[in-house]
Amino acid sequence: MKAYCIVYETVDDPEGFEEYRTQVMPTIEAYGGKFLVRGGSFTALEGEMPFQRIAMLEFPSRKAAEDWYHSAEYQRILPLRLKSSRCQFIVAEGVA
Repeated sequence: MKAYCIVYETVDDPEGFEEYRTQVMPTIEAYGGKFLVRGGSFTALEGEMPFQRIAMLEFPSRKAAEDWYHSAEYQRILPLRLKSSRCQFIVAEGVA
């Protein structure tokens, strides 16, 4: 069953965040992941949305998504994102 990483974020340091963005794709692709949404325009139809950006990644399974997140390759660049943005990061299983 596919799994999705949903990230709500506000970028405080665009230069630092760009450094992260330039390095993240190979780490995602190594685990069979791909972006479905990457910071595009959105409209909150209900409720408060305290974040400026949304990213959504698709992985072949929850295990693949979690293995990617915890991989040495991603953990090496994760501090770049954490220092340059505030976010909420969720992994959710898709439907069969």
